[in-house]
Amino acid sequence: MSVNDPISDMLTRLRNGLMIQKSVVAIPSSKMKMEIARILKEEGYIEDFEVAEGEKPHQTTLRVKMKYVGERRFKRPVISGLERVSRPGRRIYTRKQDIPWVLSGMGISILSTPKGVMTGQRARQLNVGGELLCKVW
Repeated sequence: MSVNDPISDMLTRLRNGLMIQKSVVAIPSSKMKMEIARILKEEGYIEDFEVAEGEKPHQTTLRVKMKYVGERRFKRPVISGLERVSRPGRRIYTRKQDIPWVLSGMGISILSTPKGVMTGQRARQLNVGGELLCKVW
């Protein structure tokens, strides 16, 4: 199946997995998705991720282990919201001084910059702007 927006597909799969409290979510892999998963792990939104080989030669799957807090009956996901900002139909670019704060610093924005994929806070430190991929809180 052809997907027009793979990053949006990844965020939707994560959101759907959180709603039914799945422990692991499988996503078709790409370099951009692995970088987003790396940032989510570094910031503490997911427990871990791994790249698993598929049946076909060039088919890899990104397996994301979701993170929850609380006891068994009352567990809540750490991620309470995911929002895709820049889409293929409308790209959103931001300058270094206009990088948005997500929930007054309680969430993160993920940017694709000339120096790689990074959080908004890291982009401010490095004085770079870029394409605003998504917001996570």
